[in-house]
Amino acid sequence: MPRRARASHDSAAAIVRLAPVQGGRELAAWLLARRKGIETSAADRLGAALPAPPAEAEALRRFRSYLLLALGQDGQPQPALEGVRTGERRMRRWLEAWVDAAADAAGPDAEAVRLCLAPLRERFLLSLRETSVARRASGAPIPGRRRVVAAAIDRVCDAFLAIDAETGAIADANPAAGALLGTTRDHLLGSDAMSFVPAEARDAWWAQLDAVSEGTEPRRFRGNLLDAGGRTLAVDATVTRFATRARTLALVVARP
Repeated sequence: MPRRARASHDSAAAIVRLAPVQGGRELAAWLLARRKGIETSAADRLGAALPAPPAEAEALRRFRSYLLLALGQDGQPQPALEGVRTGERRMRRWLEAWVDAAADAAGPDAEAVRLCLAPLRERFLLSLRETSVARRASGAPIPGRRRVVAAAIDRVCDAFLAIDAETGAIADANPAAGALLGTTRDHLLGSDAMSFVPAEARDAWWAQLDAVSEGTEPRRFRGNLLDAGGRTLAVDATVTRFATRARTLALVVARP
């Protein structure tokens, strides 16, 4: 190999990829795993000595969840903005700082990540603008199309799974769970939860599900999950009991 070509090859091989720049569920999972660092960096960029005001903080949470949903599924889902009481002008600097912080976390892939996230940021801001205009025209909050609880679960950034404590089937999940496990929310529904747990850790997970189904106290523990690509994920999990006449569900919230 000529010296110049070999030097170019060595230089390319030396680049360490920090982010899955192709986008999709892999990028969503990467963003979820680095959420805390991105938020800290975004706050530093804004020079924010205090947390965002409540309305802006809620809109920022909706934006993060919207990114996970939009990256994790095909099509162009609409942001869930029910109850959001801020507008495009007030949110633009917050969202620009968040996207810039995420890009910086990607190192040599910064520009590719920024190009992937910027259109979603602008789509979210456009939805905020349209919602603000409609709210001013009607003089009242726009009613949500979905149940309040379902909308709230969908916009939570932590992974949420409702697992049948008897069969282990996943009865419900949110987009963040799909992003964490490298799949989609729809694919999770009805799946065997233990298929996303390493074989050596399944007894421990069953012990937690059994314990919460027999008692009323929430359970907190450190455990391992397995994503669709076969990678092991260490998570902090909280399990809460939810019982109906028909069945008992273990409500699991998992955070990497």
